[in-house]
Amino acid sequence: MPPPPLPGKKRRIGVMTSGGDAPGMNGAVRAVVRMSIAKGCEAYGIHEGYEGLVQGGDLIRQMKWEDVRGYLSEGGTLIGTARCKAFMQRPGRLTAARNMVMAGIDALVICGGDGSLTGADTFRKEWQGLLKELVDKKELASDQVAPFRHLNIVGLVGSIDNDMSSTDATIGCYSSLGRICEAVDYIDATAQSHQRAFVIEVMGRHCGWLALMAGVSTGADFVFIPEKPPSENWEAEMCGIITRHRQMGKRKTIVIVAEGAHDLSLNKVTPTRVLDLLSNRLHLDTRITTLGHVQRGGGPCAYDRMLSTLQGVEAVEAVLEATPETPTPVICVIENKIVRKPLLKAVEDTLAVAKAIEAKDFARAMHLRDAEFAEYHNAYMTTTATEQVEQTLPKDKQMRIGIIHVGAPAGGMNAATRAAVAYCLTRGHTPVALHNGFPGLCRHHGDEPVGSVREMSWLDVEGWVSKGGSEIGTNRALPSEDMPKTAWCFEHYKIEALFIVGGFEAFTAVSELRKARAEYPAFQIPIALLPATISNNVPGTEYSIGSDTCLNALVGYCDAIKQSASASRRRVFVVETQGGKSGYIATIAGLSIGATAVYTPEEGISIKMLARDIEHLRASFAKDRGQTKAGKLILRNEHASETYTTEVIANMIKEEAKGRFESRHAIPGHVQQGGTPSPMDRCRAIRLAVRCIEFLEGSAGKSKQELMADPMSVVVIGIKGASVVFGPMETVEREETNWKERRPKDESWLQLKRIVDTLSGRPKVEDCCESCGKTK
Repeated sequence: MPPPPLPGKKRRIGVMTSGGDAPGMNGAVRAVVRMSIAKGCEAYGIHEGYEGLVQGGDLIRQMKWEDVRGYLSEGGTLIGTARCKAFMQRPGRLTAARNMVMAGIDALVICGGDGSLTGADTFRKEWQGLLKELVDKKELASDQVAPFRHLNIVGLVGSIDNDMSSTDATIGCYSSLGRICEAVDYIDATAQSHQRAFVIEVMGRHCGWLALMAGVSTGADFVFIPEKPPSENWEAEMCGIITRHRQMGKRKTIVIVAEGAHDLSLNKVTPTRVLDLLSNRLHLDTRITTLGHVQRGGGPCAYDRMLSTLQGVEAVEAVLEATPETPTPVICVIENKIVRKPLLKAVEDTLAVAKAIEAKDFARAMHLRDAEFAEYHNAYMTTTATEQVEQTLPKDKQMRIGIIHVGAPAGGMNAATRAAVAYCLTRGHTPVALHNGFPGLCRHHGDEPVGSVREMSWLDVEGWVSKGGSEIGTNRALPSEDMPKTAWCFEHYKIEALFIVGGFEAFTAVSELRKARAEYPAFQIPIALLPATISNNVPGTEYSIGSDTCLNALVGYCDAIKQSASASRRRVFVVETQGGKSGYIATIAGLSIGATAVYTPEEGISIKMLARDIEHLRASFAKDRGQTKAGKLILRNEHASETYTTEVIANMIKEEAKGRFESRHAIPGHVQQGGTPSPMDRCRAIRLAVRCIEFLEGSAGKSKQELMADPMSVVVIGIKGASVVFGPMETVEREETNWKERRPKDESWLQLKRIVDTLSGRPKVEDCCESCGKTK
């Protein structure tokens, strides 16, 4: 007999992973299970994908809160995946329907690729017919199937290829891209040493996202992708670009080939074919590296942990809000926003890409990919081969563009600078690096033999894409320290536009320059700010370059700490995070590692809060009956409280534990600034830098009076929700900036704090005794 339905709108929600595994799938399973339980529902793990649905029995079993402990950091899928021919046929789906009814499951969350999600929607469409057939065959009684008349399905896209239309990223794609970039960075060193060429094959049968983004992230010389084959004369074109790069002084060559790459006639472009060209025509010592399943393995990066968690939470919300008429949704991400899209339309557009490629309609194939894909391709083409006469602007539109870094170093600063310089050279502008911030400009501009104001060539920046820190130097000092000298330098070196990369100090510097324009005509030029800071606290944007690199470094550190805590089982680590007076890093890291509690400056810390959390730890360890992975982590932002420091909190926990468990504190410090920038920071830095220079060159030829009258002549570029926007500094300063706390007034990520607390099981304030902290 199937169990009776749960009361009210509560559901029994099944979760399964299907198709190829992808890093982050376990995070999605964890989120679905814990969010379901938090909402009063029951969660069921369907093991081995559709095979488990058809086989039933022990492959469909209820999952409790502790069953998904430790899932976030694990690669692959811990509930398994398998190809299932039986489910492709109606008899197999009939058996699956019976197994679901007998388990009482009335909703499914499926994490997989387009094939898995298409099968799920077919299952839903046939659902009522399948139930009727089961009753007609007397396998189930009509009263048994009555509570299960409607099946709701929600899709999550787990795919390293990032091949699903309607979403900017799929679960696992950035982890896979990280593996590729790491491998190419290593290969880069040996290629440089021996002046070799390397042809690197990456996954992507019908989708070139991995190849394209790897090309963008590593500064590859040439990239082959299925959606946009090279010209008919591609052999000569590729050899010409590589020859020019070598003549300019480049010692190594990297060519990236997607496994599904082909030419305009759909003839396959293989790594061997490329190797023969480079070896025989250019006489380069060439090697082939096929990365294979290395791209699929390993634990998920911070972004994939966050994405899978947020999408898993949204999937449960979608199930609970669904009606019998609601079309099957797939949970997507556009820029920084989690959204629901119609599953069938997303699958239809995805399949249409392959059809367009087959029909040689490559313009349509590019159009069917998201807009971000085409933009990255254009940015790559513009910044890779700088001698493109057809893109050079007329002399009267060419500008001298100053490039300066302000504030603390952040991963991606150099990638942004490289892209800006390459784009400037392509368009005929003169890129001028202002070394070591505003103090460097004012004090050392005239130094001999080399001053701090230097025109940049392509070879100067060619190898910067993967470098951390700031190659042109950065400084926290502001132009107000010597405004007259700053203005004189701008005038003397004929700076006609300014591109600033940095954090809140850079934001403040741009504000000062804007306000000083009336007194100093030298500042009456177009100015664009690209936010780059690990703190992600710049007004006008929800994402700052460098924050992803920081999160990866912090998550890796916390994984190691958690391993230590789990080995001793009864131990809590209190970890201090950077982030200034913004709790972004602490919150997103908490989401990515499954922190027990997160303390932020926005919320502060009180003695009652600590009492609740200590009581929660007591209760949690009391339930721990020798379970593995029982270590606990608490994250505290460095400015969460002046009184309750990281060490004080750790000591309070230790004192109150009374020997039942122990506590330690850890401070990763500047480790969080990361070494090598993450692929996401590299890619976004390049894309946004190109946007900024495009914006600046739009003001070429305008008079100083026109620029002074235009509030959009001084801007900050940002990602807000599902859009990339330019915000006028005057408005952003006045309406969006909390100057005292050095952060935006409205921080979009604050709502995620609730999800961190929910998924960690942290008790709500209203559910605890005010005096002792115990749950009522």
